Amino acid sequence: MTILVSSSAARRSLLGAITLFMVGLITAQAQSEKPEKAIRIPSSGGEVVIATAAEKTIAYDQYHYSPARRVGDTLYVSGVVVGRREGEGKDVAAFKAQVRRAFQRIQATLEAAGASFDDVVMLNTFHVWQGPNFEGDRAAQFAAFSAVKDEFMKAPYPAWTAVGTTALIPDSGIVEIQAIVHLNK
Repeated sequence: MTILVSSSAARRSLLGAITLFMVGLITAQAQSEKPEKAIRIPSSGGEVVIATAAEKTIAYDQYHYSPARRVGDTLYVSGVVVGRREGEGKDVAAFKAQVRRAFQRIQATLEAAGASFDDVVMLNTFHVWQGPNFEGDRAAQFAAFSAVKDEFMKAPYPAWTAVGTTALIPDSGIVEIQAIVHLNK
């Protein structure tokens, strides 16, 4: 099948649709009841860690990035996007469910690497404070995000930097979460 795209708006729309499909497929696979064996690819100083076959197919093979990469005793977890799926609400309750889904993906990656949220030493989050996918203000988004984060991350807390941005890939993105993890191996 060949797809010809002539305008930049059409290309962005196509990229957004592909990305939404990718996020949905990875999330559905990560939430399946039957756990998969982690995929490990040797790399300089460590290894690439991929929690599911779907992530390997989409993230690693198609988009050429590692969901997580270990170097020595440090694991770098690529950004996981908190995004609104078609038909999901834009209110605080829906946003909290979307944040939970993202943290569950991170949890699957951590477990694949033999780690947990207790091992996270640095969290970086990138927030679209004003966008079409969340109807609350900055304070409401930050409070809701923090509440869900605290469901997964207990004291002692990691270092955390939260940055505002104007957009994420995909267009449905509200927050992107990146983590640095110390592995006790």
